[in-house]
Amino acid sequence: MNSNQQQDVSAWRRRLFVIIFEADTPAGKAFDVGLIVCIVASVLVVTLDSVESLQSRHGSLFFGLEWFFTGLFTVEYLLRLICIRRPLRYARSFFGIVDLLAILPTYLNIILPGTRYLLVIRVLRVLRVFRILKLVQYLEEVSTIRTSLLASARKILVFLFTVLTLVVVLGSIMYLIEGAENGFSSIPRSIYWAIVTLTTVGYGDITPQTPVGQILASFIMIMGFSIIAVPTGIISAEFSKAAKRRYTRIACPECSGEGHDQDAKFCKYCGTEIE
Repeated sequence: MNSNQQQDVSAWRRRLFVIIFEADTPAGKAFDVGLIVCIVASVLVVTLDSVESLQSRHGSLFFGLEWFFTGLFTVEYLLRLICIRRPLRYARSFFGIVDLLAILPTYLNIILPGTRYLLVIRVLRVLRVFRILKLVQYLEEVSTIRTSLLASARKILVFLFTVLTLVVVLGSIMYLIEGAENGFSSIPRSIYWAIVTLTTVGYGDITPQTPVGQILASFIMIMGFSIIAVPTGIISAEFSKAAKRRYTRIACPECSGEGHDQDAKFCKYCGTEIE
């Protein structure tokens, strides 16, 4: 392939990328609007097909429409992979996985009948409407929440490990206090009770009967209120930091990543220079 052919292919892929991944152009907006209409229609078809009376009368129509939409979404998914410089990175992204799950059930239904009803997962693709309607504030909030969760992940893991250790200790103590005669037949079952009590769920299927056990249960319940507030405080602190940052809707031509800072010159996911 000579240089002119390579330039033609590159220009073609760039135009395709702008139409599929960018919603700021008339062609891109028309593509996304049409895509969402098809998504909603396909979900409606799957939903109506689950109604026995409708399925018996219009089963063949629903079957044909299902394969029509699956073929349409398959072509669209392949086009997304073609116009991205790093297709595997897009395939592993959230929308890439959702796009794949939107078409797999129909093909799996050939081998495993019944799996086609998983096609309702296509409704997740309607999230693209945020880009079409230019609801930048919602996209910024999504990026803010994601940044906050990632920043607080290590602290939350330490917190969860501490809670896990605590319920093991408390469950073991309650097993020694109450015993099998009061429903605490094993340490795992006692740990289950400690988790239910600490989280203030309180199913009531196991309850302490001895005064010492009831005192310990009261202590765990009170402690549960303070423990629940810990992860909220951790995430809120990170959310406050992330909320001060502003994001753009520009998609990376290499990996289709979005949510970059407004002054970013390179993609924060793959390092590619962005426009």
